[in-house]
Amino acid sequence: MADEENAYSFTTQATREQRITDFDGGSFRMWHGGSLPELTLAYESWGELSPAADNAILIFTGLSPSAHAASSSQDPSPGWWEYMIGPGKAIDTDRFFVVCANTLGGCYGSTGPGSIDPASGEPYGADFPDVTVEDIASSGYYLMRELGVRRLHAAVGSSMGGMSSIAYGMLFPGEVDYLVSISAAASALPLTIALRSLQREIIRSDPDWNGGRYTDDSKPLTGMSLARKLGLVSYRAADEWNSKFDRSRLPPAELTGARFEREFQIENYLEYNAQKFIHSFDPNSYLYLSRAMDWFDIAEHGGSIDAGLGRLDLRRALVIGVTTDILFPARQQREIADHMRATGTDVDYVEIDSVNGHDAFLIDDAHFSPVVRKFFDQSRTG
Repeated sequence: MADEENAYSFTTQATREQRITDFDGGSFRMWHGGSLPELTLAYESWGELSPAADNAILIFTGLSPSAHAASSSQDPSPGWWEYMIGPGKAIDTDRFFVVCANTLGGCYGSTGPGSIDPASGEPYGADFPDVTVEDIASSGYYLMRELGVRRLHAAVGSSMGGMSSIAYGMLFPGEVDYLVSISAAASALPLTIALRSLQREIIRSDPDWNGGRYTDDSKPLTGMSLARKLGLVSYRAADEWNSKFDRSRLPPAELTGARFEREFQIENYLEYNAQKFIHSFDPNSYLYLSRAMDWFDIAEHGGSIDAGLGRLDLRRALVIGVTTDILFPARQQREIADHMRATGTDVDYVEIDSVNGHDAFLIDDAHFSPVVRKFFDQSRTG
């Protein structure tokens, strides 16, 4: 099992930034309307680009991680996918040029709601253009073009990043050879939408949100904390909570006697992780990216899932689901794989029986590494 602290760490500064102004003429046009005159994407990279520029892997993140997916000489601290990326690892940086970017709309150096609007000289806040998964995929395309890559060896992503990797393949058919989608979805389920809607409502209900016009000194931290706790509950499986905490209580010495204070270890765990998160992540970015996942629908690319996935032009795909995932259940991964297969994509589907729920990809090295390693070993020989 990988180190959970690494997986839930947050890094505010990537080692590199790329300003992008070339969008084939004009500005960066957003999928739901609006545009940006330029983009800055914070990113990190590992390995070397081959002379033929044919060994590039682009990693798309979930909602909250930064670009710091793995340690490097520029930043030796462990990254959120440390067990997966590096020399001799499943995504082998001795063979591949690996890039991970902080998501468009995020808050770790990439253009997002906290960026300055050139028209007003003030942060965009809630006036930032609507962000979609398609916009995230397109920004990754332009980043890789700036880095000298026209065709990806692979697009890889988990959770929201899995949606982004699929969107990349649909938007740029024939410009990516391999695709890895982990714990994603063709479209969000009502339960998932409901949970994320509640998280957004909690943040917006905090008076300090102030219509998205908060300052660094008055962020809606209470709303963010509650939203993050609700998210954490859904990211893991019930059996894991049972085995990890059972009904363990805090030591009497840690109790103050206040009415309704935290008494159980699970409450302390949620509080600890929420507090760690809220001081590193921007509330508006949370709102924008959460909604982007709710909006994503493969069927919008042609009228049906088959039409959307029929746009893919890949050598092979890997789709991974987790049996205990309640946010993006394994049946949604089977749906993606079945429709890929029906529309002519050579696809491997792997269902992992992990106790860790949706976040299994972050910490379950023993189950995930062999599957991803096998896929990329075969991609170099197939």
